[in-house]
Amino acid sequence: MEIQPLERLQIQDGLLINAERWKRSHDYHRQRQNIHYQSLNEPGIVHGLGVSLIPAPQDVPSQYNDGRWLQIQPGIAIDVNGNPIIVPQPIDFHISADITEEKPRLIYLVVRYVDPETLQRKQVSEFEPETFRIDEKTTPPDVFEVELCRILLQPGLVTLQNPQDVFYPSLNSLDFRYRKMARSRPTSVVRVAHLDTPETKEGNSLANLSYLLKSTKNLTFTLQGDEQIARLNFPLPDPTIAINYDLLFMTGSEPLILNVQELANLKSYLDSGGVLLVESPTDAVDRLESVLDITENLGTPLEDLRRLDRHHPLRIQPFLFAALPTFNQKPMQILVAAGIVLVIGDLSLCWGLDEKLTLPRETIRTAQELGINILNFAWNRKQMTQLRQQTAIPVLTKPDPLKSIFNKLE
Repeated sequence: MEIQPLERLQIQDGLLINAERWKRSHDYHRQRQNIHYQSLNEPGIVHGLGVSLIPAPQDVPSQYNDGRWLQIQPGIAIDVNGNPIIVPQPIDFHISADITEEKPRLIYLVVRYVDPETLQRKQVSEFEPETFRIDEKTTPPDVFEVELCRILLQPGLVTLQNPQDVFYPSLNSLDFRYRKMARSRPTSVVRVAHLDTPETKEGNSLANLSYLLKSTKNLTFTLQGDEQIARLNFPLPDPTIAINYDLLFMTGSEPLILNVQELANLKSYLDSGGVLLVESPTDAVDRLESVLDITENLGTPLEDLRRLDRHHPLRIQPFLFAALPTFNQKPMQILVAAGIVLVIGDLSLCWGLDEKLTLPRETIRTAQELGINILNFAWNRKQMTQLRQQTAIPVLTKPDPLKSIFNKLE
């Protein structure tokens, strides 16, 4: 949200109250309340707002007498600005989408807040209720809308139906899986990108990373992973794209080979506060040596986590690890070099469901908790680095941050 100071009416004897001053005085309290909600909470449904199938009302024209009528139940939601959306009574609604293409199409049923001051009315009452608008859309909800349900609608005059299994709705069925409930806002949302190499494009590492990010809001109340995972190619072609992500993750066994420009791009990303998480099997000697060479060229040699301060954030925040765990009968090892975290072992393989569904729950939970520590480390490193950069005093002559690298490689 845009940061603007609040203006409060100054009261003194003889103050003349007119409509403009009265409105601005009351708007102050609305804005203050909205800022409080925006700062501490996320938008969504508070209560109710169910959606049920109903027969066509008796008084509708014959062309609308079909099996596409819904009823939105009373309830309360709050939008992204902190405005309450109150539906006081059931609302009948007709799905009118006409799918012209051959394939099914998603229809979204949404509700949004409507400020009564934005409405054009012939006669204005002394008190006007804050109201709402219900729409069906063929595009995903925007930031001001709250989703009530969605329907994967087939072409033609199909009839809507209730899903036989609410977790796996079929075509033309009401789908409630993507409704967002109002909840406390996490203090940190970490954004992650997956670095693709020829050996990882067809693997399961992206799915395992997705499992990890989805686990954050269930295992911790302060950290949330953005479930939209970007896919970037390695080596980094453009550091200005990578800078949008707190953590870049890559796994595999092949060595990492970087030329001078690619090394410069990586350094630019790390200097911005980003973290590169590299995973390697214990027997991938060439890969491990290549990572050691990269960190040496960057002037930040790898250090074993066991030799660092015992209160290092990778070890204690938010989950406490004394000894690092063992996965698949192989002990874990973590090495750190500024913004590079090298994990030696099968950590990501245990973030999600394995092919044969044999991983014990304790193994998955332990791996996810260690992964969350890495995500938390990445987010905090990015935030503190940016704070330092924003408060830095500008200088007339800007030193070249890549000079030391070029000198070392010559």
